[in-house]
Amino acid sequence: MTEPTAATTNGNGPAASGWAPGELAPRPGAAPLGRMLLAQAATELRLTFRNGEVVLLTLVIPVLLLVLFTAVPLVDVGGRRVDFLVPGVLALAVLSTSFTGLAIATGFERQYGVLKRLGATALPRGVLIAAKSLGVLAVEAVQAVLLVAVGLGLGWSPHGSVFAVAGLLVAGTAAFAGLGLLLAGTLKALTTLVTANFIYILLLVGGGVIFPLTSFPSGVRHVLGLLPVAALSDGLRAVLRQGAAVPVHDWVTLLVWAAVGLTAAARTFRWE
Repeated sequence: MTEPTAATTNGNGPAASGWAPGELAPRPGAAPLGRMLLAQAATELRLTFRNGEVVLLTLVIPVLLLVLFTAVPLVDVGGRRVDFLVPGVLALAVLSTSFTGLAIATGFERQYGVLKRLGATALPRGVLIAAKSLGVLAVEAVQAVLLVAVGLGLGWSPHGSVFAVAGLLVAGTAAFAGLGLLLAGTLKALTTLVTANFIYILLLVGGGVIFPLTSFPSGVRHVLGLLPVAALSDGLRAVLRQGAAVPVHDWVTLLVWAAVGLTAAARTFRWE
């Protein structure tokens, strides 16, 4: 006589649960790529806003600069200061998030072995990079809403196409992210920290963000005009201040920097 099995005696075995003997539950395997992407992007966003230094860099400093330089006439900008400053500070916000913040965070993740451990999971590297990109864009959306609200409160009168502004912000993000990942993937974490902050300060002063490029000598002005932050600032001002189309020079500058930076980062990035 056959003895009763566990499935027939206690109701907790395979027969009761609906799966055949020998089948594992839950089913093994990686989650769908879309679910992994959203989960990792949400993690990146939470980690960003838990870091006080990053919040200071990406949210507090741009707002303070906008309010301070709008209230204090330190330099002649050839019109209403707030109309000149809001596009420039928007460009600075993109720089702080997609270059400085991304470079520093990724550099320390590489040093502490976070990227190495993630690489050993089912998470593909392409999904990790896409998740970081989504996290950066989400932070930039928060920055844009905050800066636009503050600018409107200061009397800013925007013009132009929203789609042109969005295209410029995405192109600027790609350009700065490529440079940030290039630093993070080749230098040590502390070196990346110092270098990224130093470049941030240089571009804040000489990138046409706060001070117009016309305040520099002509030879220097032409060189500074080739920087991605200068192209982004100029393009945003053309749209938001003048209601004009984005100058071709600004599009070309941003796209060239994006192509060169992302290609160099992809070829040289070290995950350990």
